[in-house]
Amino acid sequence: MADRTRYALAFGLLALLLFGFARAGLAVGSVALREMPADVAAKIVDLRLRRMLAAALLGGALAVSGFLLQTFFANPIAGPFVLGVSSGAKLTVALAMVFLLSRGVTLGAAGLYGAAFLGSMLVMGLILLVSGHVRQMPLLVVCGVMVGYICSAVTDLVVTFADDANIVNLRAWSLGSFAGIGWDDLRVIAGIVGVGAAWSFLLSKPMSAYQLGEGYARSLGVELKPFRAQLILLSSVLSACVTAFAGPISFVGVAVPHLMRSLLKTAKPIWMLPACFLGGAVFCLGCDLVARTLFAPTELAIGSVTAVFGAPVVLWMLLSRRKEALA
Repeated sequence: MADRTRYALAFGLLALLLFGFARAGLAVGSVALREMPADVAAKIVDLRLRRMLAAALLGGALAVSGFLLQTFFANPIAGPFVLGVSSGAKLTVALAMVFLLSRGVTLGAAGLYGAAFLGSMLVMGLILLVSGHVRQMPLLVVCGVMVGYICSAVTDLVVTFADDANIVNLRAWSLGSFAGIGWDDLRVIAGIVGVGAAWSFLLSKPMSAYQLGEGYARSLGVELKPFRAQLILLSSVLSACVTAFAGPISFVGVAVPHLMRSLLKTAKPIWMLPACFLGGAVFCLGCDLVARTLFAPTELAIGSVTAVFGAPVVLWMLLSRRKEALA
């Protein structure tokens, strides 16, 4: 009963924060709505609403993706950004945009997502290949970080030497932003994230068994190969969706699952998955509010703001685990 009460309070807190940030996101900005004509104010509210929904959906997707990777690798520091998955998606999207835009072809939502998914799967395949030869998780994480740096460096070169005006706009996208996402994009995002999150939740039971060890999961009838494939596929689908539409966003996939474990005092997927989705939405809504209002009208890159708030959480997690190991 105590556990259920704690879970209810935790989800109530997340819902309250989500409502508060959503309300502030609609009302607060560089311009005061009450001072503007009704038609102009309606357009601004529409813009803010689209941005708010994008931040909530994509933030939730990143947090769930991070939790899936942490379950797969049994490592709390695993995440799409840390392992280089987001950077791989960023690279393939940048290359696709450069190749097509230089030929006068516009890359639509399906093309963006396809390129991002391809990059995510390529990097994930490389990480899995390395994991077959590296048994130490810290070394595997270091390999993922190095792959991410390589992909980011190549992407920066592509953006730097682009000469077309549309391609140069890649620089803003490469820093991460929820701005510019239209209603058609939101429908695609909602479809992908909705299916990915629901599918992940349906795997809660085998995930719980897998957390207790491969032998235990196998004894309960979990077929490990297809189960692992689903974890990797779902994580790549969700992280690719974020990168395709908002660019690379750091630390959300690592920090939010850890915060949710601390809040719920459990790692059970049946509770963690919805908590991670809500927590990721709250985290990104809050960070986006800071990004567009702190130095308004100048807007900060969302990736920079999530790093400022997410990196201390990761450091706290590492130091806490070190203290537990020494105790």
